[in-house]
Amino acid sequence: MRNENTKIEKPVPDEAQASDPAAITDAWNVTANRLKTAFWVYDVDASRIIFANPSACKLWQAEDENSLRLRDFTKDMSPTVAKRLKQYQIDFIEQDTTFSELWTLYPNGVPTSLRIVFRGYRLPDGRMAMQCEVIDRADAEPENLRSAEALLHTDVMIALHDVDGPPSYMNPAARNAATHAGQTIMEKFIDFADYQALIASIEKASEHRMVCRVSTSEGPRWHDLTAKPCKDAATGNPAILITAIDVSELKIARDKARYLAERDQLTGCYNRSYLQQHIATIGRHETRRAALLCFDVDRFKQINDRLGHEMGDIVLKEIAKRTAEVIGSDNILVRLGGDEFVVVLQDAACETELIQKVDDILESVSQPIFNEMTRVSTSVSIGISTFLPASVNFAVTMREADIALYASKQAGRNRATFFSDEMGVEAKARDLVELQLKHAVENKEFTLHFQPRVSMRTGKVVSAEALVRWNHPQRGLIMPSEFIAICEETGLIEDLGQLVLELGCRQAITWHQTGLDIDLSLNISPRQFENQRLLQSLERFARHPDFPENKIELEITENVLIGDHDLIAEKLSTISKLGYRIAIDDFGTGYSNLSYISRFPLHCLKIDQSFISQLPKSGPIISLILTLGRQIGATIVAEGVESCEQLAWLRDHDCDEVQGYFLSPPVQAKNLPAMIQLLNLSTGVIRDAHEKFILSDTSHGNPAE
Repeated sequence: MRNENTKIEKPVPDEAQASDPAAITDAWNVTANRLKTAFWVYDVDASRIIFANPSACKLWQAEDENSLRLRDFTKDMSPTVAKRLKQYQIDFIEQDTTFSELWTLYPNGVPTSLRIVFRGYRLPDGRMAMQCEVIDRADAEPENLRSAEALLHTDVMIALHDVDGPPSYMNPAARNAATHAGQTIMEKFIDFADYQALIASIEKASEHRMVCRVSTSEGPRWHDLTAKPCKDAATGNPAILITAIDVSELKIARDKARYLAERDQLTGCYNRSYLQQHIATIGRHETRRAALLCFDVDRFKQINDRLGHEMGDIVLKEIAKRTAEVIGSDNILVRLGGDEFVVVLQDAACETELIQKVDDILESVSQPIFNEMTRVSTSVSIGISTFLPASVNFAVTMREADIALYASKQAGRNRATFFSDEMGVEAKARDLVELQLKHAVENKEFTLHFQPRVSMRTGKVVSAEALVRWNHPQRGLIMPSEFIAICEETGLIEDLGQLVLELGCRQAITWHQTGLDIDLSLNISPRQFENQRLLQSLERFARHPDFPENKIELEITENVLIGDHDLIAEKLSTISKLGYRIAIDDFGTGYSNLSYISRFPLHCLKIDQSFISQLPKSGPIISLILTLGRQIGATIVAEGVESCEQLAWLRDHDCDEVQGYFLSPPVQAKNLPAMIQLLNLSTGVIRDAHEKFILSDTSHGNPAE
């Protein structure tokens, strides 16, 4: 307790005056005043001495008792000492405890070390004060005095316990943290298993250290605790010395850092980095067959494009929540990124139970998701690979599940597929194609064939659609059906689309230079449309001196129109101003918000061949598209015309242009002029569609474009 003899010029606070020394009995005064040892009563609440015998006044270097009573002991008192005295007060109230300790007092700044006995003293107003009695002076070595002072002020909690638990000593930090003065070792621990581990270690006469949750006066906290077997220096009895440091903030920070390192921030699922570690962990103790499920959300991009990314995030969080509820806490759910998830089921020994669990996932996630006035119906496609944890190859298992997921999507989505060896063979072949495709794009192993488009009014060829072919070094010409889907999945579609754009624009410029007066249609993929490189390439070709303005038509799908309509309209307008025409390919099969169609600079609508193939049943739908085209001033083109009957229906309903194998298959650029000439000479094929007239120098049928 540190105090300096400072004159107080302000009046004594009311709380000090409340402790009236006159209330102490004369007999008690006489007895205390006759003591040769220093004796005083300290009001803990007011931080004032309210009674002192002459020896105490001398000790505190005060002229008399009244001047000592005026001293404000809070002036130079450290927070640790103030907290210690308050703790004394609590122990006096709760247990009538007596303390005998070595203290260093500082009367007038001079350190004075004393052995003091502290007892509780009930004041007349009912509050608990502290009775202090000096036993003797402490003539200890400086190092011992400093050790005692360090024990008083340190934040390290130090306690000596009897082997059976009760404390025989607690430094101030330990006492402040304890729930009560007699808190046993067992009472410290929230988790009984931690207590058992400590005792088991102590019984082996060894030191034990742990970070554990303990009960404290501030509630549950995390302590870095060390326990050592020893003996009580006062009694010689076996004892346990416990030192502890409060590491709650550090533990919480580390747990949060670990959570952030292992968890996906959007859904709360585990992330990719945790997955492999988990597989390795269960491999050390799990002997039963486990299962790895890969799944993603069907057509998730459309949800983002139509409803916005905020709704997309809500869908992902809800699907994660539902899946976690189905699989339970014994299994884990991982979000790999985007809309891709992985489930690890640790017990898949029973195939029937596994199938039921998978069905439950499919059923749960297929329920509608609501957000305010928005309702979203979702489904997922799942690929399943089972494995033995002890011998698992993580990369292989993931690959197998991914292959099975691909099979689910190919089969129509919203289903689960188990991996099979046959799938593995097919996947290897597909991987080979993917590798070859990368080289093909790099080496520009692609060429364009052109399918004529004929005007129903004149019977003349007015345009040609460029269709890409892979000129494989060993296999020869490969149709798009074998490689376009792979290009879209791997991202190669952007580079392939750029190559097709360059080949097509150069071809259109060549036709213009040689006097071939027809339009050219080029397909633009959604990913290619989003890439800024598209505009840069279009601008570059538009600056060519022989650029055929308004003769190149870019075909985009309806899905391209999903999203920020203002930005899309601005981009389409920019393209149109450069001298290109805009066509919607496969119209009627995607998402078209008719209220926005008129905002876009659209020059052509191409009716998807699936409608043409169903004529005359699909006639009402085609009629609606024809009417829409007339309303917005767009040319209507029917794709996939394969019969005389289809051609006749389209002629009778005033379709503008037609394209299909009934007229001509796609041909090489060098053969296109001859095909155009042949079609232009055969105008009767349009005027009299009742007579079948197939113009082709190749095999019949309709291979994928």
